[in-house]
Amino acid sequence: MEYGELRWINIERPTPVDRAWLEEHFDFHPLDYEDVQSRNQRPKIDEYPDYLFIVLHFPVFDKAVGRLNAAELDIFIGPDFLITMPNAPLPPVEYLFERCRASDEVREAMLSKGSGYLLYKIVDDAFDYCFPMLRKIGNKLERLEEDIFEGLADEVVRDLSNSKQEIINFRKVIRPQRAVLRDLERTKQRYLAEDLEVYFDDIVDASERIWDMLENFKEVVEALEDTNESVLSHRVNEVLRVLTAFSVVILPLTLFASIFGMNVDFPFEGTVDAFWGILGGMLVVLLGMVGYFRSRGWL
Repeated sequence: MEYGELRWINIERPTPVDRAWLEEHFDFHPLDYEDVQSRNQRPKIDEYPDYLFIVLHFPVFDKAVGRLNAAELDIFIGPDFLITMPNAPLPPVEYLFERCRASDEVREAMLSKGSGYLLYKIVDDAFDYCFPMLRKIGNKLERLEEDIFEGLADEVVRDLSNSKQEIINFRKVIRPQRAVLRDLERTKQRYLAEDLEVYFDDIVDASERIWDMLENFKEVVEALEDTNESVLSHRVNEVLRVLTAFSVVILPLTLFASIFGMNVDFPFEGTVDAFWGILGGMLVVLLGMVGYFRSRGWL
């Protein structure tokens, strides 16, 4: 896609054929091509006399495994070109590219201000794409908090674990590239007009807002885990308290039965009155123990 002298090339999941085409039309460093093929490249910026090579990571939800993963976006930017190569479907980049290709007005607005401004729009849209995911995580934590205090502590243990894992994965994606964005803010002037420099400050601000939200979510989910464990522990203690009280109540009755079950002589042995007297004594002791426990709030 072209506008004026600027070209935007978007290659999703680059293959060896795509690499061969790039090597034929662009004089990039061989190590950059290796980084594009690598699946575990860290976020970074490599500066060259004629271009910048940028690696960024953004969170995407993988429906196949049901969790957040990192999508790598490799970018080559020069005075008259910008090449984006996501290694996984990255909706904000795809959407912006299709909008520019389908509309002359959008293409003019995005590409007429140079490659630096186009880079800003791509990165900015990718970071804006993070906020709906963060809102979903926040809503999920609110629902989990309600469930905990509605007596569903047993059911939310797995959901708490899944939410914590999502937050950890999100942090693993965002944290390494905070330094990269600061480097990008430093190198942006090579391809950006002076009156547009403030735009990249907005990207750094968005990144910091995302990080602040993740820090808050991390504290919230840890607090919910502690609260849930306290609720479960309190519930177990309640059960143990009741069982202990019943055990203590039954203990004197067991003692009565043991004494009168011994093979020795005792008054009224072998009479019906002895039987009813023993039952009456056990009943009096039982009612007395229950009444005492209830007066102390143990039952």
